[in-house]
Amino acid sequence: MNFTRRDFVRASALGMVAAMLPESLHAAPRARADFTLLRRNVGIFTERGGTMGWLVNNDGVLVIDSQFADTAPIFLDGLRQRTSRPIDLLINTHHHPDHTGGNSVMRPHVGSIVAHERAVENQRTSARQRNAEDEQAYADVTLKDAWDTEVGDEKVNVKFYGAAHTGGDVLIHFERANVVHLGDLVNNRGFPNVDAPAGGSVLSWMRVLEAVAPAFPSDTQYVFGHNEAGFPPIGTVDDLYYQRDYFSAVIDVAQKALRAGQTRDQATAIESLAGYTHFGGTPSRLGLAVGVAFDELSQDR
Repeated sequence: MNFTRRDFVRASALGMVAAMLPESLHAAPRARADFTLLRRNVGIFTERGGTMGWLVNNDGVLVIDSQFADTAPIFLDGLRQRTSRPIDLLINTHHHPDHTGGNSVMRPHVGSIVAHERAVENQRTSARQRNAEDEQAYADVTLKDAWDTEVGDEKVNVKFYGAAHTGGDVLIHFERANVVHLGDLVNNRGFPNVDAPAGGSVLSWMRVLEAVAPAFPSDTQYVFGHNEAGFPPIGTVDDLYYQRDYFSAVIDVAQKALRAGQTRDQATAIESLAGYTHFGGTPSRLGLAVGVAFDELSQDR
């Protein structure tokens, strides 16, 4: 589906109607919204769940991801303190509930929701599996490879580089601000979750990072979907290469296991990986990643 300037104006009008709803219809915030301005009019919001992104200028408002149903109202409350404009666009980086769980809360305040076509498919499948279909709000604008728009003086590019964390991860590039929101393509110093049932791939994820890293200027600021204690939700291209190297090490473990004639269970029994013992998050994701790499390499043999 193509999103034209006419669609953008219509989306803005819909969002403006939503913004005129009585305040009593808005969910009450639970806590102080944590907004951080990065460059120009682009910033991030961190509370619980995936790092959200936002763009607020004189001509429009764009939001990236929606966290959970109980944190989305906190974001909306903080946003209202920064602008009286409606939200023109909400872009989902992928389908996981910590990035789309607040979609239904934000839907009345948003002109259109944008996501990769596979992300919408994954979201529907996940909702059915969790018996949570009534809690969803899905994208009404989808992309396959790339999509772009202009919000005031900022050009926004949304691009799919291939299977990675899931089969429907996109990144969002704010050209003039030179900020790239990666969603869960990077978990800063935490064990990445390879969601193979949703199309995730270890081999492809490594290639995606190798393609993304040189695609933007050297001083680009990157936003990460997650970060572990002691590490920030933003960083540089070096952080992309760091996670690339982690996947390279995971693939090496799986290759050695296959050459040694080990079973999948033997390969995935790994408890630590040299050079990455400081990683936080969920340690079992190391074995999960090795298992996915093992399966992918087995298919190539």
